[in-house]
Amino acid sequence: MTIRYRRFLRPIWMATGLLLLTPRLYALEVNLSAELPYVDIEYEGERVRVQRIQDTEHRLDNSFTKTSRPCPPFCIHPMQAAVGVQTVGELELLNFLIEKVRTGSGLLIDSRTPDWYQKGTIPGSVNIPWTILASGPDNPRTAKILGALGAVEQGGEWDFRPALHLLLFCNGPWCDQSPRAIKNLVSLGYPPEKLFYYRGGMQLWQLLGLTTVAPETK
Repeated sequence: MTIRYRRFLRPIWMATGLLLLTPRLYALEVNLSAELPYVDIEYEGERVRVQRIQDTEHRLDNSFTKTSRPCPPFCIHPMQAAVGVQTVGELELLNFLIEKVRTGSGLLIDSRTPDWYQKGTIPGSVNIPWTILASGPDNPRTAKILGALGAVEQGGEWDFRPALHLLLFCNGPWCDQSPRAIKNLVSLGYPPEKLFYYRGGMQLWQLLGLTTVAPETK
């Protein structure tokens, strides 16, 4: 299920208390979990409903049906992207959107290249390609990136206490774009406890029939 939307810079997230408290009133045949049928999200007044495809006979027909890619470079990655970085699943990602992104304390990052991002992404994500996040400490863009993520430079050192919580993903367990970005952020001093890794990526997200959005370029 792909919905096409304009590119928004500041998404506003909303999950209704009614939905969470009385799920049986809204139960679908295919729910997110036994207690949660869907999550409603608002983009500047436009609502996106994150739910699973209801057709129980549905099959993927895109490149994510592919089982085997040359390794290297498309090798299976460990469960943990870096020491201290928590790996999360789909429900934890949705909870991150509600608890962190909605409150302005977190950012969901699609670390794939823009051509992949335009084909479809997880609602609420922003595209910061891994090539940018993989910039080393000597790259002049690094200071701008860390500053944009909320870190503050003081006396030549970075204070990450006000930095955002980041949840990164890419194409799936065989994709190294988000792991490389995470490892580089840690090497720059970003606190591992503020970083999260959705290893399943777009392949697992789509395999579960979850809503995707295809941003429109202006």
